[in-house]
Amino acid sequence: MFWAIAIVLILLWLAGLLTHIGGPVVHILLIIALGLIIYRLVKGKRIP
Repeated sequence: MFWAIAIVLILLWLAGLLTHIGGPVVHILLIIALGLIIYRLVKGKRIP
């Protein structure tokens, strides 16, 4: 579930970047997605 959210956020960022829609919102999505990925990697625990 976590990885799905991160992937969706990155895909939305790419779509916004390529179509120039959303302005600074696309960069906020990227920061949130990268933050979630880094948090998950640092924590290192798996959710059953």
